[in-house]
Amino acid sequence: QKGTWLLNGVKRFITNGDANLHLVLARSEEGTKDGRGLSMFIYDKNEGGVDVRRIENKLGIHGSPTCELVYKNAKAELCGDRKLGLIKYVMALMNGARLGIAAQSVGLSQAAYNEGLAYAKDRKQFGKAIIEFPAVYDMLAIMKGKLDAGRALLYQYAKLADSFTPLAKGMNSEYANQNAYDCIQIHGGSGFMMEYACQRIYRDARITSIYEGTTQLQTVAAIRYVTNGSYIATIREFETIPCSPEMEPLMSRLKKMADKFEASTNAVKEVQDQELLDFTARKLVEMAADIIMCHLLIQDASKASELFSKSAHVYLNYAEAEVEKHSNFIENFDKEDLAFYKK
Repeated sequence: QKGTWLLNGVKRFITNGDANLHLVLARSEEGTKDGRGLSMFIYDKNEGGVDVRRIENKLGIHGSPTCELVYKNAKAELCGDRKLGLIKYVMALMNGARLGIAAQSVGLSQAAYNEGLAYAKDRKQFGKAIIEFPAVYDMLAIMKGKLDAGRALLYQYAKLADSFTPLAKGMNSEYANQNAYDCIQIHGGSGFMMEYACQRIYRDARITSIYEGTTQLQTVAAIRYVTNGSYIATIREFETIPCSPEMEPLMSRLKKMADKFEASTNAVKEVQDQELLDFTARKLVEMAADIIMCHLLIQDASKASELFSKSAHVYLNYAEAEVEKHSNFIENFDKEDLAFYKK
């Protein structure tokens, strides 16, 4: 049949791999080794030729089967043009998928916060609810701050995507894991028991910082926007947006945080060493993300103080400490120190 290709090989970790229709990335150009030899194909399960070798026994996300597939002369049709499977089509799909994981992460963060808050209000120690203890309400306040900051970042850039997709995916997936961790901590020994929802949230959250590109890969995607000045330009634009009188002191502190981020970026760039840039990339990216999320929370709090004022204050305190920490690390770090981190 004209236009029909035969697919042969094995695919692992395929989400919903037992579906009727598959988009398959496969090597179409004989003798090639890089991404330019890959094309995208459409496969219909009804055509046969594909067996599900196994369904993975996963830590979490049990509602979605992850399969290992074996293709044996499976009939498929070319999708689009040859050799553009990875460099064009997968990259386009990946952008949307990463935003989807960012949204999933926000949902998990919300669930973790809800469970932690409810338990902290209900559980009593020494004659009072544990939410009244500073160690607990501090955790809950930061959880809520991370949740609101991450959601603001997701909503702001869900349509624009592009340069901010790795920030939304990277930060929200990390916050989902951190909030799930803290949710279990708030539950104490009960959080380690399977009958509480927090253990499922914890297991489900873990994959978000791995699939559709690890957090480390999001850093690789985002660092170019640090070095080319894109993120700091956005931050400086945010500084010109009027805020409410209540938020003005926070905005003043935020401008100082941006100065430190810019100074840290320039210090790394001036060394002109790719290995040093790669080593400090995550710290620079997190500084940019923290500052941007603070701005978004200030904007939200200026419009709806009753909803976002607390999170704006709490998250800025948290982010300010994070920026200071990263700034000090970069300021005091010498290229020669890289040797201590290597085997």
